[in-house]
Amino acid sequence: MSKSSASTVNQTEPYIVLPTSTHTHTLILLHGLGNNGEKFGTELLETAISSKGLTFTSAFPGTKFIFPNARKRRSSAFRRAVINQWFDIASVEDPAHRRDTQVQGLAKSAEHVRSIIAAELETIPRENIVLGGLSQGCAMSLNILLSFEFPIGGYFGISGWLPFREDIEDVVAPVEEEDDPFASNEADGEALEPPLMAVSLVRDILSVDAVALSKERTSLATPVLLCHGEDDEKVKCRLGKEAAQCLSSLGMQVTWKCYPGLGHWYKIPDEIDDIFEFLEGIL
Repeated sequence: MSKSSASTVNQTEPYIVLPTSTHTHTLILLHGLGNNGEKFGTELLETAISSKGLTFTSAFPGTKFIFPNARKRRSSAFRRAVINQWFDIASVEDPAHRRDTQVQGLAKSAEHVRSIIAAELETIPRENIVLGGLSQGCAMSLNILLSFEFPIGGYFGISGWLPFREDIEDVVAPVEEEDDPFASNEADGEALEPPLMAVSLVRDILSVDAVALSKERTSLATPVLLCHGEDDEKVKCRLGKEAAQCLSSLGMQVTWKCYPGLGHWYKIPDEIDDIFEFLEGIL
């Protein structure tokens, strides 16, 4: 993973909250559409309180919190207005609509976030890194997770979706051998297994350098928690559930949580309790 490049030089620096004790873990969380790292990070760390009265910083004192910033881009969904977004989307209601508009932003944002993670890997092991995000930040970070050449400590996403999910499912879906263009034969050798083909697809979309993939050289062993409000009016709950099912089809260990009566946000304390329990189990 490269640590920097010309395309990330002008990127706004992330909002960082240092640990209150010895640094042992790093949690990197991506904000939603139109938000920014400092606003999202400040609100999350102040308002996300568990039933025990704990915040993220008090529950995990050895954790460094990093909240990257998305670049300002013209939004196809909002009449070309310039807003903070990880990638362009043409429709908030249907994130898969006109997927071609998403690719450039996905690739550039992935490069930026991967460089942040590469810098963290210089000081802590990969199993002590957790990635996640809310809304479009969840969508962006899920693609980044799938692009890794190694598993990390864990991932949790709130009210999000999986970009290019349909394409990933097409790759993973079983096909008859006679109709399978990737089927192995004596001339071509063995083809990649479907989960590895899906990882390769995501890496191509994000313009990540090609590598020789194996199960050990992917993030598929990373535990995942996906949470969603049942009454989410912005990102429909079914999109989150479909993301969970898609990741499960790749062989990932996925926990799905749906909260009745909740809209497009996190539920206090129920959802925070679930996130803390998840983090306590992997950190």
